Amino acid sequence: MSTAADPVTDARAPGSGNRAAGATPSGPSARRTFWLSALVGVIAAGVTLGVAELVAVFVGAASSPIFAVGAWVIDLVPGWFKTVVIDLFGTADKAVLLLSLALLILVLAAVAGVLEYSWPPWGMVTLIVVAGVAALAVVTRPEGSGILALSTVVGMVAGVVVLRALTTRLHRWRDRTRPVSAAVPGTAALDRRSFVVYASVAAVGAAIVGFGARMANAGSTAVSTVRTALKLPAPATPAPAIPTGAELDIPDLSSYVTPNAEFYRIDTALQVPSVDPSSWRLRIVGMVENETEITWDQLLALPLTEHLATLSCVSNEVGGGLIGNALWLGYPIRELLALAKPKGGADMVLSRSADGWTAGTPLDVLQDADTEALLAVGMNGEPLPIEHGFPVRMVVPGLYGYVSATKWVTELKVTTFADDFGYWSDKGWSEKGPIKTESRIDTPRGGTVKAGTVAVAGVAWSPHTGIDAVEVRIDEGAWQKARLADTASADTWRQWVFEWDASVGSHTVEVRATDATGYTQTSKQAPPAPDGATGWHRVSVNVS
Repeated sequence: MSTAADPVTDARAPGSGNRAAGATPSGPSARRTFWLSALVGVIAAGVTLGVAELVAVFVGAASSPIFAVGAWVIDLVPGWFKTVVIDLFGTADKAVLLLSLALLILVLAAVAGVLEYSWPPWGMVTLIVVAGVAALAVVTRPEGSGILALSTVVGMVAGVVVLRALTTRLHRWRDRTRPVSAAVPGTAALDRRSFVVYASVAAVGAAIVGFGARMANAGSTAVSTVRTALKLPAPATPAPAIPTGAELDIPDLSSYVTPNAEFYRIDTALQVPSVDPSSWRLRIVGMVENETEITWDQLLALPLTEHLATLSCVSNEVGGGLIGNALWLGYPIRELLALAKPKGGADMVLSRSADGWTAGTPLDVLQDADTEALLAVGMNGEPLPIEHGFPVRMVVPGLYGYVSATKWVTELKVTTFADDFGYWSDKGWSEKGPIKTESRIDTPRGGTVKAGTVAVAGVAWSPHTGIDAVEVRIDEGAWQKARLADTASADTWRQWVFEWDASVGSHTVEVRATDATGYTQTSKQAPPAPDGATGWHRVSVNVS
């Protein structure tokens, strides 16, 4: 039997005519309720992620759902899209991806909250489905396993509990409508307080737990402490001294040796692997007579070699900055391969990173006595920075990084190009990746300069071949020789400068390089895919 004193029925009936006489709604408005229900979804998602990160501290950092999903996205999107993202955002590509994922999670969480308030249990279903996708991403990663899904599952359960509890409290607050004559003082305030307190505790708790667990899962603090305390042995074969004339000392010109903090970083690791040197191992397996394993202490006990070499990313556009030159310390990979004794028919080494990333490098390059392909432990006089591969990475002069420069390397598999492929070679990029002869104008890069003598300067490179000449032309006129700086090795870039008698007006400046074989870089403009960009770098300059 229905009575006029049924506040819930009256409050939910459409139109004011169905509400009890004198009834006063004391909950939030419909519009405010919509946004509060969206907030409930966001808080529940935050609890899910926070608890998942906490469980990951015990289960394993690889079970972190947001980073697994991010890595999954990186693996699934086509190579051309990755190139576009790198072109647009450069070394900020990972931050952009994480921000995009955060926005997507925010939207999905808000939708789940609204659904759970208005059409239960579809909000819970949405949260469970999203968590299921995250769990699938975790277990299908190269380092994944079923147990790693536990973090996401426990986080999802916690999120569902919070979603349901907050939605119930929001309903009580929203539906609190009573006849004025029978109103119980403070009841609406109690309902509101219950919702606000629960939501605040859940949100703040999720933030604190999630942030603390994320720091623990990153593991960078502990590994950074180990790295800081580490003293690398002196090289048995030091690099030749850098000639005084290798540095032209021109403002805005890239230095001959790139400081570690300025060295470009392009990789697929959303979560930088934290590898403790004491547990690091390198295995050489596959088509070898003697499978070989080497530890960190064993590696440091070997006679290490120093070598200056320029590394370049295949995604580098003409005139781009995804290139750098550094002094590397390591052990020749050819010597380790000699211990393992590759079998006949092998032509490729598939290197594997601690996070599962792979690169396929020509075996003959790694065995070449004239190529200082190193298992590197040092960079510019200090242990490798964590983001550049600490404790051990590969450095192979003359090859783009996607086929050679594996960071956090843990395995070398001797195999064939017919049977295996590296991460990027499976996405349409060429298999062998030799770096192309290129040049770049560093200064002036545009804007306005004063009339008179202007130093046009930059760098040119053809690693493992060397640069013999650089030419500059103004407004498509005759090519004129630039002055080359000295160099310590054919494996590094060379600085160059051209003294330009600049006249007032707008001008176009172009550069091209010729390598030690006599090859002059082509004018044909080509994008990075599939084997490196080509073309002459051109800048527009206004002279006043």
